[in-house]
Amino acid sequence: MSTSGWEQMAAWWDEKMGDTGDLWHRALIDPPLIRLAGAVKGIRMLDLACGNGYLSRRFARQGATVIGVDANAPIIERARAREAQNPLGIVYHVADATHLSMLEEGMFDLVICNMALMDIEHADGAIQEVARLLRSQGRFVASLSHPCFDKMDTSGWDIEYMYPVTTIWRKMSRYREIATAQVPWKTASTVYTNTYHRPLSWYFRVLRANDLLVSAFEEPEPTEELVANSQQGPWLAEIPLHCVIEAWKIKREA
Repeated sequence: MSTSGWEQMAAWWDEKMGDTGDLWHRALIDPPLIRLAGAVKGIRMLDLACGNGYLSRRFARQGATVIGVDANAPIIERARAREAQNPLGIVYHVADATHLSMLEEGMFDLVICNMALMDIEHADGAIQEVARLLRSQGRFVASLSHPCFDKMDTSGWDIEYMYPVTTIWRKMSRYREIATAQVPWKTASTVYTNTYHRPLSWYFRVLRANDLLVSAFEEPEPTEELVANSQQGPWLAEIPLHCVIEAWKIKREA
């Protein structure tokens, strides 16, 4: 998996996320993900595509035994530096999400993956690894860009002012198309990373094929903090750009 774009902006991303996540994570995406994760004290969990580890640290402080994995070596270096400075018992690995051979089958009660599946080229392989690593009745909780409303290059907001009414539309085309696009990140210079669009049904089919039974589906609503600090906050109250999926590892009868 190519991580060159992510590696280029590791320092910027670490500063942006800090210890609580940026505005959009903290005030929009993370609340339903954390709610679905539930009580984590005493469980073993994997933070897949953990970035700088801010969620790993949150869950470790709550009593979970946490392993973090990311393919971006520079960001893992920063996560490890934070762990060295304030030890919480978190172990970090640099690895592709589709090849986690250093981890044992069935060793986790919970796997979380926060806003990464759409950035993983072979997300089906990553989900297959998640299923391998979960114990029976273990859970997978993942947030991602909402495939129905957010597709790079073919979706966008349309704000229609027709006095006295303002209508918010979200335009989308080529929804069923499986496609790759580049995302521009405005750091000191523009850095590009790849994103991979698949229809929502694609994710549900792959989860089912790996004995992961969807038990919850959330579409994050903006908090007061987001509404107050982002122009898109009121629009997101009408149309979600993200979703969170919870799925249980089941054991099929022969």
